[in-house]
Amino acid sequence: MATLTKRREKLEKIYAEATAPVTAEEALKILKQENSVKFDQTVEVAFRLGVNPKLNDQQIRSTVNLPGGTGKEVRVAVVAKGEKVKEAQDAGADHVGADELVAKISEGFLDFDKLVATPDAMAMLSKLGKILGPKGLMPNPKDGTVTFDVGKTVKELKAGKVSFRAEKDGGVVQMAIGKLSFDDAKLLANLHAVVEQIVKLKPPSVKGAYIKSVYLSTTMGPGVRLDIASLQNLGKVVASA
Repeated sequence: MATLTKRREKLEKIYAEATAPVTAEEALKILKQENSVKFDQTVEVAFRLGVNPKLNDQQIRSTVNLPGGTGKEVRVAVVAKGEKVKEAQDAGADHVGADELVAKISEGFLDFDKLVATPDAMAMLSKLGKILGPKGLMPNPKDGTVTFDVGKTVKELKAGKVSFRAEKDGGVVQMAIGKLSFDDAKLLANLHAVVEQIVKLKPPSVKGAYIKSVYLSTTMGPGVRLDIASLQNLGKVVASA
C-alpha cells in the first residue's frame, strides 16, 4: 500500500470534515487551511447547470466583471484600423496593429491572453481560425471582443473582465475568480458577481433545477461543495464585508 504524504494526510482530514455543502465563507476557510504548496494557487468556481448546451436556446455564454480582479496580468492584443489604433494604445493594449499584426499572428505570434478586433478588421482574422480557434482567442461579439469601443474593452479586460461558456457535455461552467492570497472579501465579491450573472442567464426553457451544484477549488486541491441556498445571501455578506 502506498504511503500517504503529509500533505495528502492533511487534505484527507480536512475534506473528511466537510462532507456536507458549506457556505462560501466556510469553503474559503477550508481552502486556505489546506494550502501547503509554495505558490499562490488560483481559486476556481465550477457550476453544473441543468441545461442542454446542444440546444440553441440553452447555450450559456457571457462575460462578467470581477470587482476584485483576477490576480493575473492580462495581455491584450487589438486588431484595428485608423484612430482606433491610438484608442487601444491609450487604453493600455499590449499589442496593436492591422495587417502587420495579423501577419505576425499567422507566423505563430501568440504572446497575448485576449484578442480584440473592430468589426471592420474581422475579415483580416477570418483566415486565422485554425490558429486562434483552438486556443479560444478568436474575437467574438458574444463575449464583447468584437467592438468599436476598443478603449473601454481593453480597460475592462485588464481590470478583471472574464468570459465563460457552458461545456457541451454536462453543462459545466468553470472559471477562475482570483488567487488564494486574496482576502476573503475580494473572493466573495468576485463569486457574487459570477453567481449573479449565471442566474441572470437562466434560459426560460429550462425545467427543474437550473443550478445543480457549485464547487470551489484551488489549483492543487479537491473541490468543496457549496450550499446553493446560501448563495442567495452572498450579496448581503459582500455588502457587510
